[in-house]
Amino acid sequence: MKMSLIMIIFLPLILAACDNVDPEQRRLAMHLPPVGFQGNAEQGQVLFRKFCTSCHGFDGKGSEQGPPLIHPVYRAAHHADLAFHMAVRDGVQPHHWKFGKMPPQPEVSPEDTGHIIAYVRRQQRQAGIQ
Repeated sequence: MKMSLIMIIFLPLILAACDNVDPEQRRLAMHLPPVGFQGNAEQGQVLFRKFCTSCHGFDGKGSEQGPPLIHPVYRAAHHADLAFHMAVRDGVQPHHWKFGKMPPQPEVSPEDTGHIIAYVRRQQRQAGIQ
């Protein structure tokens, strides 16, 4: 957890300090979609069902394999969109739930992740989670 926190705080600063780093390489290293990208919840639903349902459940409400994402703990004020990108890029050590470690998901692109986030946020809003 400490290492994840350090990476969240310092990696962007380190990358920003490297003037010789290509902005596109920096974006990809951070696992971010292109500037101006707009996530599409409909596309995100399809991608969520392809990549995420085995652990997070068909509708994002969790399963025996993984936690619910349609839950107040994953609201944007507590887990910003960047946290989802980092989870896909790096995996996640369990810290809110007693499920195992989420492994990195290298087959999920930054754009795919952005669409998935749009879907999860829409589902959260529909559930009254802001």
